[in-house]
Amino acid sequence: MLEVAGLVTMETYTTDDALTAMGFGKFQALVLVYAGTGWLADSMELMLLSFVGPLIRQQWNVSAQHESLLSSVVFTGMLIGACSWGYISDKYGRRTALLFSIILTTGAGFLSALSPNYTFLLVFRFLVGLGVGGTHVFSSWFLEFVPTKNRGTWMIVFSVFWTIGTILEASLAWVVLSRLSWRWLLAFTAVPCFLLLLLFIIAPESPRYLCVQNRLSDATVVLERIAKANKVSLPPGVLTYHKETQLVGLDQNPISQNGHLPVRENDCTVDNAMSSKSGGIEALRILFSRKLLRSTLLIWFVWFANAFAYYGLVLLSSQLSDANRRCTSGQKSEVRQKNVNLYKDVFITSLAEFPGLVISAIIVDWLGRKATMWILLFGCCAFLGPLAVHQKESLTTALLFGARACGMGSSTVLCLYAPEVYPTSARSTGVGIASAIGRIGGIICPIIAVGMLRSCHQMEAILVFELVLGVAGVACILFPLETKGREMK
Repeated sequence: MLEVAGLVTMETYTTDDALTAMGFGKFQALVLVYAGTGWLADSMELMLLSFVGPLIRQQWNVSAQHESLLSSVVFTGMLIGACSWGYISDKYGRRTALLFSIILTTGAGFLSALSPNYTFLLVFRFLVGLGVGGTHVFSSWFLEFVPTKNRGTWMIVFSVFWTIGTILEASLAWVVLSRLSWRWLLAFTAVPCFLLLLLFIIAPESPRYLCVQNRLSDATVVLERIAKANKVSLPPGVLTYHKETQLVGLDQNPISQNGHLPVRENDCTVDNAMSSKSGGIEALRILFSRKLLRSTLLIWFVWFANAFAYYGLVLLSSQLSDANRRCTSGQKSEVRQKNVNLYKDVFITSLAEFPGLVISAIIVDWLGRKATMWILLFGCCAFLGPLAVHQKESLTTALLFGARACGMGSSTVLCLYAPEVYPTSARSTGVGIASAIGRIGGIICPIIAVGMLRSCHQMEAILVFELVLGVAGVACILFPLETKGREMK
């Protein structure tokens, strides 16, 4: 400290200062694995829908409409859950939202395997969807531990867990369904979430969230844990919201630069201007404020388009080849594919995500978030364009591979961009609502991908995808903020 006319200067640092000084180390790696396992578990629960529906229809002799209802209730639960867990996360903490979403997903997942009839299965799968709706909290929670530098690259690495989950579920289905019943597949799919529950005690609260709640002493404890695990030191001084030097009188009462006494809590400086309110109406007010309204509306549409494209491309992989056979030969009856072909299709589309992740990882911190998203969205349009007319099966597979790679890359960068745009007090609420809007895209896309193709309207189906993705690309160009290298508020 330096004494000046009866006053001394007190050094301070922000959460961003601390995370930048400590870098990405062992602690962040553990958070990455935990949060990544959450994404892996949720992707497995979603991919499960590709395999269970036909088996349920066969065993309980339900109609095709009831089979599709099994997927619809999951997406409906996810839509409700995405908004709910975002609110809980901003209001009561990231750990609280994670804990209860994990408990719900795990419990409902195991209970699904014990369902005595179709009605009970629908109820339990709805609850699974409700729990899986909290997936976005894992990504926001993880990003709040990552330093600004190379944050984009680490988000891409985090997204690899989702792809691993899809491949793992396809492998699990291949092995389990050939030897055991669909009930065992449901039970095994719930195991990763159960492991998260067992290890939850080691998951820390986000220091950014703690700062917003004026719990700076608790935030400091978490930062000290990070420093100890990474074997580095925190910056000198005390934790505060703003990067400024505080003036302290000789009686040790800190005096801010404007001459007012700031609030003190556990000997940590707290800015008077910061409010402890978060979540609920306050979060919505922030999302629709003049500064963020344009970003919010554009993010909603781009999230809708990415979800529409992602789930649509998964369905196109299996529906296009079938449509080509039926429509070119004049056969109007549905030809059911063998299970082995279904597994193969899932493997191919899942593996396509890896090059998409690699490409986005290379350019996201070079060209920026906005440019990466619109380049990949327009690239997805370019791959889908030739599929407006019938192509050979090998060319169809190659084009879908490229489209899926671009679509995955764009979706991943969007999952990075949205949390960077919103402040901590409204981050999970903002991303949660955007995720819910995306679920609507997931619900609508089967009408296009399946309905039009089964009616032999392939060109019209592809044109709809082109329109949605093209407008989303333009929306990315119109984003008012570029968050590359920008500190999280």
